[in-house]
Amino acid sequence: MTLPGTWRETVWTRLLRERACGYPLPPHGHHPNFVGAAQAARMLLSHPQVARHRTLVVGGDRVLSPLRKLALEAGVTLYVPHQKREGWYWRLSDPAGAQLRAMPRVGEPRRHPEGAQAAVLACVAADRQGGRLGKGFGWGARGLGLGVPEYTLAHPLMLVDVLPCPPDSQVRLIGLPGEVVAPAPPQTLD
Repeated sequence: MTLPGTWRETVWTRLLRERACGYPLPPHGHHPNFVGAAQAARMLLSHPQVARHRTLVVGGDRVLSPLRKLALEAGVTLYVPHQKREGWYWRLSDPAGAQLRAMPRVGEPRRHPEGAQAAVLACVAADRQGGRLGKGFGWGARGLGLGVPEYTLAHPLMLVDVLPCPPDSQVRLIGLPGEVVAPAPPQTLD
């Protein structure tokens, strides 16, 4: 089995080599800001499982900025992790708050994401079984444990049939620039 750090390096290098990501470059050490992130965000937000949600927890990663903007414009309330106060969130309802630098001006600091119905976490890689591999540290590194469905966005180069390493968390949907992948629920032994 491949170590998670080794697989992250493989994906980051592949994205850089294929010119499939934007600032910050190189993507190493980040959740890649991949080409097509806005289209992936549109796909995910329009999926029936997601479109019904009115309150989401969304990571503060640059790659999730288009999703934050689109969700706020659609009237969805967002909770974004506070960058300087661990365990706190910015509660946002104004589309101006989609950018991190604007959150202190337009957001309300909150201790808990009240009413959150789902969460969108960034990833470095994902698989068709719902495995999500994050950057290996920071907010949401091992999933959130909030008891809500978790989703992610990915570039096709970030998606594999099965991750060659243990995932950090499981997601129910993966938004890609041209489709939404709905992994089959894990099988349980009776």
